[in-house]
Parts: sequence; structure tokens; C-alpha cells
Amino acid sequence: MAKKFTASSQQLKPDPTYNNKLVSKFINCLMWDGKKSVAQRVFYDAMDVISKKMKDVQPLEVFETAVNNVKPLIEVRSKRVGGASYQVPMQVSAKRQQSLAFRWILESGRGKKGKPMCQRLASELMDAYNGHGGAMTTRENIHRMAEANKAFAHFAW
Repeated sequence: MAKKFTASSQQLKPDPTYNNKLVSKFINCLMWDGKKSVAQRVFYDAMDVISKKMKDVQPLEVFETAVNNVKPLIEVRSKRVGGASYQVPMQVSAKRQQSLAFRWILESGRGKKGKPMCQRLASELMDAYNGHGGAMTTRENIHRMAEANKAFAHFAW
């Protein structure tokens, strides 16, 4: 009998350069149309740009700190009660925190135009490392919305 493929049976392998699973997952999110080698080249070129611009810090440390800085702690979700919809603040699971951080960093990097993707990604990662930039703005907006709607926190399920 053939082995049935499931997502849990497939293990994520660490990337070849940094031997890091977080980097491997980020490269998979960066990839478009199954072109992994292109995504790897963009990511590693971005790391080279970071290492040239920030000589005192390792690029992998910049990447990990940037992702941790962008992770949201709380988000708002819509909940219908009676005839009204409320924006209810809820805690974010660790897995969703990571996926949102990746999404926001990539979205912000892709939103900038006029430079190669590796330079846009490098600048976004450095901005997130320093606590500002597009991805950090998105995170702050989410936290601000949750703070504004904390009166509806008792509707959380």
C-alpha cells in the first residue's frame, strides 16, 4: 500500500547556508511559482546587503530579531453578537504570529518599487530590526485597533 502524503509527515529541512529552519520557512514564503532557487538567491543576496551595511551585527541575528519584532501579540477578529459585528481583541498563537510576521515583511518589501527585491527585502529587515518600517507600522496598527476595541474583549470565544 502506498504511503499517504500528509503535511505532518513532511519535515521542513534547514536551509543549506545558515542551517536554520526559520530561514527555510521564510524562503518558502518568499518563493513564487515554485521557483525556490530564485527565492534563495533573493534571500541570500539580501543577507549580503545586510552584512555590508551593518558590519557589527550578524545578518542572521538581524533577520531573527526583525521577525521577532514584527510578531503581533494580539489581533482583532470579527464576532457577530445579535445583529451587530464587534471587533474582538484576541491573543495570537505562536504559529500565526510567525506567519503574519513573514507576510507583513514580504508585503512591505514587495510594496517598495524601483530596486531589486534583495535590496528591498534587506532594507525592510533592517528597518524591522531597528523597530520601524512598513511591517512594524502594520503591527502597531493591529495593536492600536486591539487596544481601541478592548471593551469588547468579553466577547472572546
